[in-house]
Amino acid sequence: MTLTWRRETWPIRGSFTISRGSRTATEVIVVEITAEGHRGWAECVPYARYGETLTSVGQQIDDTKAAIEAGADRQALADLLPAGAARNAVDCALWDLAAKQAGVGAHVLAGVPPAVPVTTAFTLSLNTPEAMAAAAAEARNRPLLKVKLGGTGDIERIQAVRHGAPESRLIVDANEGWTPDMLPTYLPAMAALGVEMIEQPLPADDDQALAELARDVAICADESFHVSDDLDGIVNRYDMVNIKLDKTGGLTEALAALQAATDRGLGVMIGCMIGTSLAMAPAVLLTAKAQFVDLDGPLLLAEDRDPGIRFDGSTLRPPSSAVWG
Repeated sequence: MTLTWRRETWPIRGSFTISRGSRTATEVIVVEITAEGHRGWAECVPYARYGETLTSVGQQIDDTKAAIEAGADRQALADLLPAGAARNAVDCALWDLAAKQAGVGAHVLAGVPPAVPVTTAFTLSLNTPEAMAAAAAEARNRPLLKVKLGGTGDIERIQAVRHGAPESRLIVDANEGWTPDMLPTYLPAMAALGVEMIEQPLPADDDQALAELARDVAICADESFHVSDDLDGIVNRYDMVNIKLDKTGGLTEALAALQAATDRGLGVMIGCMIGTSLAMAPAVLLTAKAQFVDLDGPLLLAEDRDPGIRFDGSTLRPPSSAVWG
């Protein structure tokens, strides 16, 4: 068995802006594991918010190389690496390799139903209300829009988006950009504008104000939730959790987190960092139990892998085995 990895840069169509800043490209790491004529591969996106860099994630992958090449499996990997981007890439590459060795789809090995077409959210970047109204009008035929927010002026932004896309369903992501004193005004305003879910309104280390807070719109944990062990600490603050493979450290823990969340009565969103179809493909296996799917990474790029996942508008078609799994 042989493990290799490489860095890749994929330009974003235009730019992508959230409360923490803007970027024009996404940098990813691709892991390949080969054995007996089969190749498994996967992609991760190191995320600075969680203290990750391309260098640090690459070093973590290098640190597991000897163990993986000696036969360490996905369960052993959980003891070798913490949850995060590095473990995600290695874990999902091992899933892909196992599926190819067995000659079956990865969903069979995972014990989940085969993927079916799903509607993904389409993300609108944070900007001025005027610019966001124009972006919403351009995307008005998409059934579900995810709107990036950032604090002061967010009600005006959603009013503008609603004007630009009056028929689209809306969910929003504040990326920790609100403060507790905004909640009494912002939550009812969002509900009145038809927003169905608010993702991570408060900083992960200062979200206690959400505990037992009455609201008419669901609140979803993102930065406050990474793995299933986090659930007991947040269950009284959030109605939903956003499961991302780069947070859980791969499909293995994501499957466990999905089951644990649903067992606790929490809703689920399947999300992503900005990556190619290779990063989205393993997450598609989780979508059957999700209330919201946000796997639009390839739609935000100037170009995707070939072959990649097929999107018909906002309908994501199950990836072929040529992509992953």
